[in-house]
Amino acid sequence: MEIAVLLKQVPATESLVEIADDGTAIKTEGINWVMNPYDEMAVEEALQIRDAAGGTVTVFSLGPEKTVEALRTALAMGADTAVRIDTQGTLLDGMATAKVLAGELKKGAFDLIIAGHRAVDDDNFQVGPAVAEFMGIPHISMVIRQEQADGKIRCTRTIDGGTLVLETALPALITTQRGLNEPRYTSLPGIMKAKKKPIDTRALSETGTDPGDPMVETIAMRLPPQRKGGRIIEGDSAADKAAALVRALREETKVI
Repeated sequence: MEIAVLLKQVPATESLVEIADDGTAIKTEGINWVMNPYDEMAVEEALQIRDAAGGTVTVFSLGPEKTVEALRTALAMGADTAVRIDTQGTLLDGMATAKVLAGELKKGAFDLIIAGHRAVDDDNFQVGPAVAEFMGIPHISMVIRQEQADGKIRCTRTIDGGTLVLETALPALITTQRGLNEPRYTSLPGIMKAKKKPIDTRALSETGTDPGDPMVETIAMRLPPQRKGGRIIEGDSAADKAAALVRALREETKVI
């Protein structure tokens, strides 16, 4: 089975994020960049499917030179090949990213495409489903279990208050949700082998896909207002404290 995985490099969740001087982006200095956690699950699931059914796993990513680090991590986990579309100096929104990725994926013959259901930096939930739409193939999102047989894939996905089982013919695209698997750690032998695996790098202009004008523009970024400290309600009894609390809610915060 030929499997493609879409991944993105994002700031590690413990990184201290600061707004750049222009107010429309974040400062990139000093940030620890990692593979998007949901994309790690996508790589892991692809490797498990390949190991059981045979085939290859190819990882795709758009980004500047530093994106190679995330691709090397996927290769160290066990992916066979990697493709990077160099977007140095070009900002693409989710829809444009999906259009470029779909154009590249159409050049192959992939039975299954796996992506994280969201990236932890922008949280737009858009790229995976949009890639499927541009390719004209079915997609199932937020998958926590999957199995394949007779050219079809059956997935259990999360919904509000429960789960839903869906089945579709391959080729198809699925996106990952927590609970699907536990991504493996990279081993030293895997890291050494990854250094020897080639990464197919091409410029955005070489893809043959026009991403078009961005549909989303970042006007400004602001940090959330700093929260005030808590307040202890004083009183001689529980009734006095309750009365004081109600009075504060009514007169000071005006929420009742």
